[in-house]
Amino acid sequence: MLPEIVIRLIYNAYRKEMDRMFGCIFCRIAAREKPGKILYEDEKCFVLQDINPQAPVHLLVIPHRHITSLNEDSDQHKELLGHLLAVAARMAKQQGIDGTGYRVVINTNAEAGQTVFHLHVHLLGGRVLRWPPG
Repeated sequence: MLPEIVIRLIYNAYRKEMDRMFGCIFCRIAAREKPGKILYEDEKCFVLQDINPQAPVHLLVIPHRHITSLNEDSDQHKELLGHLLAVAARMAKQQGIDGTGYRVVINTNAEAGQTVFHLHVHLLGGRVLRWPPG
């Protein structure tokens, strides 16, 4: 039996190759080629409910521009990254979790749990979130 980390690395390499061959799922949702319940959208990003929620509120804030991860020249994307965080805060307020608390997470690469290789911000709340995560 392979260690879990090796299995995850193989799986994520497979997912990256599938994205390359068939297109990124987030890009396809943004282009309306795949269904997705978009809760908010502007010229820079859109927001979806996570299909595998880890909290009562688990939304994804996704830039329209395909950026593979936070490792991809963050200096070039400063304004966009700030916008994504501002949208996450706006959605927290809209979901009614701004007063009780919420967490904003960006997973970067396989060992951190990134499974879709298109940068996205997780907004989690609606329950007590323990520390440390993971």
